[in-house]
Amino acid sequence: MMLRLQVPQWPFVDSQIGGRRRRRHPSKKAGKKKMASYSFLVFALCTSHTLCIGIESVPSANDEGVLLTELETTVSLVCRGNRSGEEEVELVWLRNGAKVALKPENRFGQSAVCVTPVIHQDNGATFTCHLAGNASVEDSVTLNVTYPPTLSGSEEVWVEDASPLFLHCDIFSNPPISSVRWTLNGSALNFLTGGFTLSEDGRFSRLSAAKVERSKHEGLYRCVADSPLYGIRSRDFLVGVTEKTLKFPLLPMIAGLVVLFLTVLLAIFARWERITKCFK
Repeated sequence: MMLRLQVPQWPFVDSQIGGRRRRRHPSKKAGKKKMASYSFLVFALCTSHTLCIGIESVPSANDEGVLLTELETTVSLVCRGNRSGEEEVELVWLRNGAKVALKPENRFGQSAVCVTPVIHQDNGATFTCHLAGNASVEDSVTLNVTYPPTLSGSEEVWVEDASPLFLHCDIFSNPPISSVRWTLNGSALNFLTGGFTLSEDGRFSRLSAAKVERSKHEGLYRCVADSPLYGIRSRDFLVGVTEKTLKFPLLPMIAGLVVLFLTVLLAIFARWERITKCFK
């Protein structure tokens, strides 16, 4: 998958970028405390032998390094590294462990990347920034991309009498929906009488019936999903039942013609000598 990572074209300053905790060398992680949001305070705590690195983001990440965002938005990440008393350090970005290509001018002291637009595949992606010469000195941010189930509108479905019925609605969302239910003409489905089968796999809710009867299955079906973040979403299916039509048995007819042709052909070969004598 191609990454949509870009170097931001605007300058990042402390007043524009939300802060979050900073990580020191791993040997000091266990006893670290929550640090001030602005980078100059982070670097002020560095001594001559301490390596400092930290990620600032828009929107801001929480203390656990999780950044909450939505689809079609833009996420900006800025990594700042410092080694007191020495030249600027070289920085490396990883996305889920894979190295991100950076321009030379975007590697030293401060490095920035953007994810735009945010898509479904960015959910759970972890961006890590570490020193080029010491990968143990690092900071990371994980994206938590929220999106609602794509349930809206209505659809007409026509099915022949005594044929199977298949309906499905998209319940793929983050956070996952808390419940999904189906109704027929405003009432809860009678699974026993209607012979319905319901299955869910986290992405779709599928409703089916083996043999449709007009009196039992014709009407307005509604799939209703309850999202803990986005509330109630629904989609309607207007199902109509038509008379069963006699379908032309195309495949048996083709098979019969092939057998007939081969029979005639074999008969001709068997009587070939007699046939040729007739023309002498």
